[in-house]
Amino acid sequence: MGRTHALTGWCAGLALAPAVGVGTVHQAVVFAATTAGFALLPDLDHPSASATRLFGWLTGALSWLLRRVSAAVYALTKGPRDEKVTGTHRHLSHTLLFAVALGAATSAGCSAGGAWAVLGVLLFGLLLAVAALGDWLLLPYGGAVAWWYFTAPDDRVAQLADISGWLGAAVAAGCFVHCLGDSLTESGCPFLFPLPIAGETWYELRPPKPLRLHTGKKVETRLVFPVFALVGVLLVPGVWDWTVATVEHLFTPGASQTATQ
Repeated sequence: MGRTHALTGWCAGLALAPAVGVGTVHQAVVFAATTAGFALLPDLDHPSASATRLFGWLTGALSWLLRRVSAAVYALTKGPRDEKVTGTHRHLSHTLLFAVALGAATSAGCSAGGAWAVLGVLLFGLLLAVAALGDWLLLPYGGAVAWWYFTAPDDRVAQLADISGWLGAAVAAGCFVHCLGDSLTESGCPFLFPLPIAGETWYELRPPKPLRLHTGKKVETRLVFPVFALVGVLLVPGVWDWTVATVEHLFTPGASQTATQ
């Protein structure tokens, strides 16, 4: 589900952008790309995931550490009806608690680290998104950065520091959307940990069996992904208004034509 996770993260970023004060097209593209990238991060708890392989041994070591921490937390907190599993994949990093904590840590880290910390988060999110969606994303992202560079006020370092707050929102939203996507699959997602449900601290949320998605199957690749690809285009600022105006121009009779009828 890597591509689908990233694409739904892109859509979520574009939808959320106005609410966090991201008002221009180039800012929205950067924000959405960051959300798309971090929509892959929860799978860092899997040794073969894109996030784990991104920077070789470095992200591999982070994955190993995350799996160890997740397993320890699972062992300490599992309820009487929780499954007898290791508690590594789809556990700690697939929770609302993790999304909120990572978002808050990102905001705090960017505020403390300044422009370089902001650039690091932006670059990491972009590379994650490109790994899932492809190199084409570099073109609009690069255009957005160039647009920002030539139109931003002279103090660009201060401009980078100012966006540290909404970067935390982008990171949290990406992880949140990932968990929502996994909660629609066969395995489900322990989204509400540590809230106990039916004797389970790690209760896997998922829809009724007939509605569950099978990852990588036809419903995901031929329906879900194309639909979100279309939504991801329409959500870019200005595209929906342009589409509506174009449709109205093509299918609504003009004033002169109406008068002659």
